[in-house]
Amino acid sequence: MVTPRIIPYDRKAAVRYAHTWAYSRNPAYYDYEKLGGDCTNFASQCLYAGTGIMNYTPTFGWYYLNANKKAPAWTSVLYFFQFITRSEKSPGPFGIETTLDKLLPADFIQLRFTDKGFGHTPIVVATGDPPTPENTLVAAHSYDADWRPLSSYQYREFRCLHILGANPH
Repeated sequence: MVTPRIIPYDRKAAVRYAHTWAYSRNPAYYDYEKLGGDCTNFASQCLYAGTGIMNYTPTFGWYYLNANKKAPAWTSVLYFFQFITRSEKSPGPFGIETTLDKLLPADFIQLRFTDKGFGHTPIVVATGDPPTPENTLVAAHSYDADWRPLSSYQYREFRCLHILGANPH
């Protein structure tokens, strides 16, 4: 039996994309800043730059065709988390929730600022050894940032997403 191949995550490509577009907008994608925020849209763009695989499953996939034709997981903090950590095997990137000390550049952190759910998805662009909130640096949209220390955010809680790769179509 042949085991399906996992597409490796090109972390350098994802971080390079983050640095390129942290303070501007790629015209290939809609800017959702005035519709609730652009952070997870930017995170998804970075992740796509590192995997090149979308999942076109209606509603529960992870894809972007245009501003009105996209999966909720492309722009929603919660749905991004649920898609990345899904247990069923399907096309597209996947990963696990982990701890700060297991993060690598091109992984993601989600922040919770209020009593409500998590509301921000920065991409990790650098980590110290060992990673701490002070030496874990992120890039993000919605309060555009690059090389920003995690510790500079006023959050109540964070969760870490380690990307393992992508399943092919």
